[in-house]
Amino acid sequence: MWQELIQEVRVAQMGVQILFGFLLTVVFTPKYDDLTDTDRTIYLATVVLGAAATGALIGPVSLHRLVSGRRVKPQAVRWASRLTLLGLVLLLATTTASLLLILRVASDDGFVPWLVVGVVGWYLLCWFALPLWTRHRYTSR
Repeated sequence: MWQELIQEVRVAQMGVQILFGFLLTVVFTPKYDDLTDTDRTIYLATVVLGAAATGALIGPVSLHRLVSGRRVKPQAVRWASRLTLLGLVLLLATTTASLLLILRVASDDGFVPWLVVGVVGWYLLCWFALPLWTRHRYTSR
């Protein structure tokens, strides 16, 4: 199970690291000075969420490195799995806040929250609902 988990983490890590790297550069752009107080608050929350997601998704790698050879693989897999799930939830929050900020800056329309809700619904379906349904439907009892 360890190899599968680490492979899954690699995919999520790539996404969160690219998003977090992008977020770190926003504050140095001229457009940042034009953001409203609300948009700056959303930005700051997004950066903190991105940092937390990065930590949670890199955590399993550090965990593996520090406990490797200590005969605690079942416990390490369990903790790494929890960190990965937490990282995915934080990545969902980071992506949601990023999308909200970008769409607020790109458009003044009232449909922005509805677009964000629609995308979040899609993420929830793909990342959690479908896997949980599959787990429930196809796991033998």
